[in-house]
Amino acid sequence: AAGPCAAGRRTECNPMILRRTYSDSAAAALAASGRHPVLSRIWAARGISTPETLERGLDRLIPVAALTRADALAEVLADAVETGRRLLIVGDYDADGATAAAVGVLALRRFGATVDSLVPNRFEYGYGLTPEIVRVAAERRPDFIVTVDNGIASLEGVDEARRLGIEVLVTDHHLPGPELPAARVIVNPNQPGCAFPSKHLAGVGVMFYAMLALRAELRRRGAFSSAPEPNLAEYLDLVALGTVADVVPLDHNNRILVAQGLARMRAGRTRPGIAALAEAAGRTLDRATAQDLGFLLGPRLNAAGRLEDMAVGVECLVTSDPARARELAQRLDGLNRERREIEGDMQQQAMAAAETVDAAGAHSLVLHDAGWHQGIVGLLASRLREKFHRPTFCFAPGGAGELKGSGRSISGLHLRDALDRVDRRCPGLLLRFGGHAAAAGASLRPEGIDTFRTAFEAVAAELLTPADLEEVIETDGPLAPAEFDLGLAEALRDEVWGQGFPPPAFSGEFQVCSQRVVGGHHLKLELRPAEAGPRTPPLPGILFRQSEPLPDRIHAVYRLDVNEWNGSRSLQLVVSHWKPA
Repeated sequence: AAGPCAAGRRTECNPMILRRTYSDSAAAALAASGRHPVLSRIWAARGISTPETLERGLDRLIPVAALTRADALAEVLADAVETGRRLLIVGDYDADGATAAAVGVLALRRFGATVDSLVPNRFEYGYGLTPEIVRVAAERRPDFIVTVDNGIASLEGVDEARRLGIEVLVTDHHLPGPELPAARVIVNPNQPGCAFPSKHLAGVGVMFYAMLALRAELRRRGAFSSAPEPNLAEYLDLVALGTVADVVPLDHNNRILVAQGLARMRAGRTRPGIAALAEAAGRTLDRATAQDLGFLLGPRLNAAGRLEDMAVGVECLVTSDPARARELAQRLDGLNRERREIEGDMQQQAMAAAETVDAAGAHSLVLHDAGWHQGIVGLLASRLREKFHRPTFCFAPGGAGELKGSGRSISGLHLRDALDRVDRRCPGLLLRFGGHAAAAGASLRPEGIDTFRTAFEAVAAELLTPADLEEVIETDGPLAPAEFDLGLAEALRDEVWGQGFPPPAFSGEFQVCSQRVVGGHHLKLELRPAEAGPRTPPLPGILFRQSEPLPDRIHAVYRLDVNEWNGSRSLQLVVSHWKPA
């Protein structure tokens, strides 16, 4: 364990290392069902108590009928299909929005609908179904606008659509405000009155459920009496990618969706665009993991919305032409490299600015720079949150003389609710805001940045306790010498881990038998567990982004990894945190 952040200039927190607790009876029940004993205690520490909650068959998904108004949406869409009405999907500019738009376009076309998509350029139109984007959409003369991953807060945009004679169907997963838009139908597991058990569906998950409801309605009308039903499982690779990339909590329902999508990828049954994104990242999908979706594919898809236009991302996901998919994926990969360069420069500036902030008593961090890129501030806020363990907002110049901000929070502060408090206390300060518990966005006028900084700090001070401000690294405890096993590492890698269902990390003491710098700034290690005898061969390990030598004995937080090299596979320990033993 270690103390809190030092007072004076803001510095990195020295985290406390805590072991997750778990029910012995739950772990024993899982092990009795044939599961690996280490995996059993890991699952038990994440609230799993019965083998049934580990099953990942599609028959275990929450039924479509549980999603409020999905049946009403299906009736409207089925009527539109039968009468040839024109549908226009209006998406969001992130990976969740892109995959949701792709699922909607592909499925609706399979059902015979006349459908196209439109993704607002964040730099011209901002987020959501704004009146401006509605007027752009109206040029395509749609009968219906179908929102994906947005719309629940688009009161003015829905009103503008209605004025123009366009009906709006909202599919979203974001938290609603006090008033709902006057849409024809709203499907959102978080809207008032919806009893859907999983409140954590991503936007793409909501759209997938909407398409399941539409298929059921078309089946009821006899649409498939002379033709086979479309297999919507074909789109689960898209659902998995959007769900992981949007960092929604992986409850049982979401783990099923992700596991099924990964299974399709591993079996070579994936969209050409997803395969091309993996190829651009230098990976194959035969052993794809949720981490690959979150850290390799998702950022390349998101780069389009951050720097350019997500239309290229949607096209990459929708196209059935492998050559075209490769061309688009290479373009996305280039945008991602550009994004990394811009982010690196911004991060240096932000870290220098943060070091000048007095940390004594501070509960939040709000930074702004006139030279920052509005498409990157969310990533920047995330990096700062990780480094300083404080709720963080970063602002950059946006259109129309506004500042566009993106925030990331820590456990203990619901970010969207915090913004709501700021808005009620400072009416007119926030031009727009919305989001989730962990991430949110806001717009304000440049002269309001200092007022926002003060108001946000006051709200954070009210809602956060001293314990909240201490960074904690949770681990699954130590491994016995016999448990350092390649088979266990492979089993861990093949499971679905992510937000709300964190990947296993272990902790223990090691003798550092050897160490050398590789790649200029990583340490290649040989580590012997303290409990092992002196004749026990050391285990290979790696510590990224550190070249300074370690002491002879360390207490390490690490994960088991599979190192693949020249066709061989071996166990490797990836050290993420250490302190002298």
